[in-house]
Amino acid sequence: MMLLICPWCGERPENEFHCGGTTAITRPPLGCDDDAWGRYLFFRENPKGAHAERWRHTFGCGQWFNVRRDTVSHVVDAVYGIVDSAPEGETP
Repeated sequence: MMLLICPWCGERPENEFHCGGTTAITRPPLGCDDDAWGRYLFFRENPKGAHAERWRHTFGCGQWFNVRRDTVSHVVDAVYGIVDSAPEGETP
């Protein structure tokens, strides 16, 4: 089981959290065409290696935060606030 570090509650097991997807995805504007909406919903990168994701501590404090982890080894190298910039280091 993967362990995640909640910035407010500390280290907890993965099953207390919910992954909210990639951090850098921008929602298309209202009134966009069906093609743009479809690309937003269904076509995502599936990187191998460093990847920044949004996570929510669903069964804890309920707060959202960002995690940068390796998608192969599941090693988390950064945890930071939802509105904060990623810390220095390898950029996903």
